[in-house]
Amino acid sequence: MKEGFLIGGGLIFAGLMLELSVGPVNWDAFRWPVNGVVLAGFLALIAIIFLLRKRVYGFQFIGTYKAAIPALVYAVVLTIIMGLTRQKSLSPGPSPMDEGSLWINYMLNFWPFVLIYVYVAVILGQIILRRALRSSSARLLPTGRKNSKLSSLNLKRDIPFLLNHLGLFLAMTTATLGNADMQRLKMITVKGEAEWRALTSQQQIVEMPIAIELKEFIMETYDDGSPRCFASDIQILTKSGKNIQTTVEVNKPVEVDGWKIYQYGYDTQMGAMSQTSILELVSDPWLPLVYTGIYMMLAGAVCMFILGGRKRV
Repeated sequence: MKEGFLIGGGLIFAGLMLELSVGPVNWDAFRWPVNGVVLAGFLALIAIIFLLRKRVYGFQFIGTYKAAIPALVYAVVLTIIMGLTRQKSLSPGPSPMDEGSLWINYMLNFWPFVLIYVYVAVILGQIILRRALRSSSARLLPTGRKNSKLSSLNLKRDIPFLLNHLGLFLAMTTATLGNADMQRLKMITVKGEAEWRALTSQQQIVEMPIAIELKEFIMETYDDGSPRCFASDIQILTKSGKNIQTTVEVNKPVEVDGWKIYQYGYDTQMGAMSQTSILELVSDPWLPLVYTGIYMMLAGAVCMFILGGRKRV
């Protein structure tokens, strides 16, 4: 355990040195295809560590609970700090932090936080490979009644374990690396005019692969005139030739060619007579992989419940 806590402390110290020397982690630098290459390299690193575990003591140690528990303690503490502090997004420029902000206000870009979670992912990868190897070895046991029962018991234990841990690994890695490819843009649409352009959070203009024309802005109000709900009847044109007539409501987005379109705002001075509708367009190409990891964890939990219930019966 002492070694595990020393390794975690060393990673935090190394992270602080990186924070002071090169600044916070710039996730924009990991846009596709860089994040794909990084993921492939990371998986290769995990495989190499696993293959050399019997030759290098440090590699063997990474796959034990003596490494996992301290790493999880550090990860939980840093996550609690992130949850208790106001988190902000980095702005571009040589001085990305606002005045009065601390490192802990940018935990997702804070090197110690990132390094600890990378370390947790490496440990998780070693545990998955070790359990998968043990499971496959058990199925190769010589046939026999005793070995058959043992193999069946191990399989029932291994399936939920692998689903949970592999799902967590998939969700962690893809959510982190995919963050660089996520786009969240604002499009200001005017009634009767097709709009191809959207704005980033830094007010940069981006030409979109889809055009949106506002047909009608709809608002329902309370008796005092305050808005109860609002929506936009829109026409969507894509470069692939699609022509879609639909309605976008608050919390009811429309999905077209990998983009989710949300109702965001309107001309508040005009109110129900607004000729302008502000839409938010979100693209997150890695999200299906994150959902796959979550569904795997849910499937693992269901398997544990079913197999555990059968055992008690």
